[in-house]
Amino acid sequence: MKTLIGGAIAVLLGVVGLAVWFGQFLQVLAGCIPPILLLGGGLALYLGFDELKDSWKNEEGQDAPADDDKTRIAELEKELADLKK
Repeated sequence: MKTLIGGAIAVLLGVVGLAVWFGQFLQVLAGCIPPILLLGGGLALYLGFDELKDSWKNEEGQDAPADDDKTRIAELEKELADLKK
């Protein structure tokens, strides 16, 4: 119950504060948007480049299992099937 009352008071004070200092709120908002866009765009570029590098590796076949790995996988699958019986 205390949380509900505290939340209601906080919302009321927030609405009053926003109404009183709306101009300053817009200035802060205008000052925050460019850095947020800059950081978000940088993160998107980094993640996109990382994904592009991964796709290049897959096209070259570096991540594909080798033939000896495939035989080892087949042996382990057979052993697992035997253990389940």
